[in-house]
Parts: sequence; structure tokens; C-alpha cells
Amino acid sequence: MSRLNELRMIARVAQMYHIEGQRQAAIAAHLRISQATVSRMLKRAQEEEIVRTTVVTPSGTYADLETVLRTKFDLSEAIVVECSEDRDGAIMARIGEAAAHFVEATLQVDEVIGVSSWSETILKMVDNIHPMKNGKAKHVVQTLGGMGDPTVQIHANQLTTRLAKLTGAEAHLLSAPGVAQSREAKLVLLGDTYVRETMDMFGKITLAIVGIGAMEPSSMLARSGNTFSGRELAAVEEAGGVGDISLRFFDADGKFVKTPLDERVIGMSLEELSQIDRVIALAGGQSKTDSIRGALQTGVIDLLITDKFTAGRLAEMDNLQELSG
Repeated sequence: MSRLNELRMIARVAQMYHIEGQRQAAIAAHLRISQATVSRMLKRAQEEEIVRTTVVTPSGTYADLETVLRTKFDLSEAIVVECSEDRDGAIMARIGEAAAHFVEATLQVDEVIGVSSWSETILKMVDNIHPMKNGKAKHVVQTLGGMGDPTVQIHANQLTTRLAKLTGAEAHLLSAPGVAQSREAKLVLLGDTYVRETMDMFGKITLAIVGIGAMEPSSMLARSGNTFSGRELAAVEEAGGVGDISLRFFDADGKFVKTPLDERVIGMSLEELSQIDRVIALAGGQSKTDSIRGALQTGVIDLLITDKFTAGRLAEMDNLQELSG
């Protein structure tokens, strides 16, 4: 009976604390016991399963899918957003909103942000970020050449400069095309002082925000002129390429696909990206599912923000492959 009496007392303490909302000091005074004893009893209440913790996920959130993605792809975090339609425009908008909230909530003091500026989803993120009264970030660095068709280039440059302004940081534009005409042309462009200064910042980046591209370029990238010809991309596919991060290609197993095209890209390499402490990828959509899965296998990405439809496909694809293996 002594154990039963002990458990009864523990249950009463738990009731007063968890249900009645009383502070530990008030419980101690009421029951004429020490606060240390109250604390020990509350711990025992959990050990004895008198108190059980239940997390009820809000409607419109997908904790189970996020757990699957974290486990399958060894991610530090995964964010799966609600979306009413499996359509690119709707998906980009929802991912952008979620990314804006996450960046606002987790941005560290003196953060150096690297951003790939030819991404419509990242542009949506910037559109949703609120100005930070006490500037947190130190620098925002463009990680892929931002020059191209003037009608599109303005979006790429504004993305970087607006993100810098919103986060209280200094902007560092990469004033060169993302794709040089030749290896020799790239070497000439790298001789520019301002281009070199920005690229020298790559090693200082603490947070990188990237998009994930399918083998067919996004409309924004295609309009900018910062892409490769259909023949060149077909050669990358023949070499196993399934997608890219800032025009750096990888295959379905996450292995980097090296081709002569690499020597023409002016921007951060996947090897450099892998050295950054936090890399957030924003991507979703039917056409990008294979590319996203390949990107997650590279080991470069720490956190993925995607939509519920894509997350479901990623989970199923991986399960099917495990079963067939």
C-alpha cells in the first residue's frame, strides 16, 4: 500500500501542476513539502507514466511526412507545407511563405547569407520577409552570376539587395553572367576585382539558401540566358544528371556530375556549398521530384522546405526503392 500512497501523492502534485496550472512553489506551500520534492515528484510522474506527453499536430501541418524525410535523407529538419493544388505557381508561393517565416525565426546575429538569385521560389521568400528592426545579418552574398537579360536581371539583383535591406545586411552582387561563353571568357571575368571580392566571400557564408533545378531550366533562368543549350543539357543527362543546384549537376544517387560545362559556371561549386554550416533548399512540384531526391542524396542539404504533394512522392519513391532492393 505504501507504493500506492506514494503514487497517489505524485498524481496529486501532477494534477495541481499540469491541470490546475499552479506553480511549484505554490504546490510546495499548499502540501507542506519542499519545492525540490515537488520537482522530483513531477519527474517521477513522467517516469511512472502518470503524466504522458502528447503532441497534437495542428491541421494543415505534416509532422509524419517531415519525420519520414528527416529519417530517409538524413536532414536536420524538413518543413512540409500545406498546398491546395499540385501546381508550380501555388507551390512556389506556399514554400516561399514558409521559408520567409523560418528565416525570420532562426536568423543568427552577424549571419552571412548566400543566396542563389535565379530562383522564383527564393524570390517568393523575399517577398514575404518582414523588415527586421534590429538588423541581424552581416552580409548577403550572391552565389551565382547575376547578369543576364536586363528584363530578368533586375529580379536577380533586387532579390539580393532586397534581402540584404530586409535583414540589415550589406549586399555583395556577383556582377558576371552565371554562364560564361567559354572557359577562357570565365577566366577573364574572374579577373574583375568586384567579381573576385564577392567570390572570396563564399568561404564566409554561414547560411545558404538554394533552389533545386530540373534538367529543363526554369522559365526565369531560361529567360535570363544563364543556361546551357539543349544539346549541352542532353549530354549532362547522358552522364547521369537529374538536376542542379545553381547550375552544378548531380545524378540520382547524389553524386556530382562533372562535365566541361562546370568550367563555364561563375558561382559556388557543390564542394563549396557542402562546407557551409546550414544549407536550406526550397523546391517542390511534380517535374522536380526526381531532381529533389537526387539533391537530397548529395549530403549538401541540411533542411528542405517542400509541399505536401512532393513530400508524399519522395517518401513513396524511397520506400519503393527499398522494397525492390
